[in-house]
Amino acid sequence: NLRGAQVLIVNKIDSAPVEGVAQVMANIAAINPAATVIQARSNIAVDRPELITGKRVLVIEDGPTLTHGEMAYGSGMIAAQKHGAIAIVDPKPNAKGSLIETFKHFPWVGSALPAMGYSEAQLGDLAATVRATTCDSIVVATPVDLGRLIVLPKPYCRVSYDLEEISRPDLAQVLDHFLLSHVRCNQSEG
Repeated sequence: NLRGAQVLIVNKIDSAPVEGVAQVMANIAAINPAATVIQARSNIAVDRPELITGKRVLVIEDGPTLTHGEMAYGSGMIAAQKHGAIAIVDPKPNAKGSLIETFKHFPWVGSALPAMGYSEAQLGDLAATVRATTCDSIVVATPVDLGRLIVLPKPYCRVSYDLEEISRPDLAQVLDHFLLSHVRCNQSEG
């Protein structure tokens, strides 16, 4: 994908380690120097930050981001720190079912609870782990609203983020250029 791409977006440049961003940029320069590179950051938003401030929170993150993405934390942990949680409760001692093996197999996962999927069994293990973990509130940083899929025994807030492009050209400019050049090509052929 890196070799064939015309446009590459390097995200999280404000939260990823500087060395990691530099390595990605060096790889792009070496492998696909003709690609347009758009640098971006993910701005995190919380729908009810008062459920974090001064609270002991359980953070539920997108599982594949933590496990297969090899991240120790995600947007939920960043939101918990940004909004002043007094503690992030570690769910590992209370893990149930398949989550026990998940924590063993992916030891770099920090104090977040990874939502590994949405099958009945996966949701059951997640719900059981949440019920067994003592906290004041829950920070949900998953792509889906877990409160619609399982019963969350404590008040919860949702974390989302928006892409903010900080380099030029940005994606809109790249797309405008692409569309204009293709419209001109099609008009000259017609």
